[in-house]
Amino acid sequence: QVQLVESGGGLVQAGGSLRLSCAASGRTFSSYTMGWFRQAPGKEREFVAAFSRSAVASTAFANSVKGRFTISRDNAKNTVYLQMNTLKPEDTAVYYCAARMAYGISQNLLDYDYWGQGTQVTVSS
Repeated sequence: QVQLVESGGGLVQAGGSLRLSCAASGRTFSSYTMGWFRQAPGKEREFVAAFSRSAVASTAFANSVKGRFTISRDNAKNTVYLQMNTLKPEDTAVYYCAARMAYGISQNLLDYDYWGQGTQVTVSS
């Protein structure tokens, strides 16, 4: 069982930045692919970014955040980060951290095994 706890959300003006953190329990953090998803009111949860298990160290981003968001992980701290720059009002959503045990990055939320409770990000115009 893996427990994920997100933090770092908040209210920011358009053009600003936030860094989300996701702390994971367990001793096998480095073997998980870690993903970030988001869900805006009235919309489906969508993929934002992912970082593969450490042995591969590859990343993927949704087109809507490419060039603005970066994802990183610190295996010593069992933590994955989402750095969000040049935020837009359309980035407003609850952001969720997720862990995937199977090999490879996936943008499908159904492929993730564990989820955090989410953290609210609100971008004002």
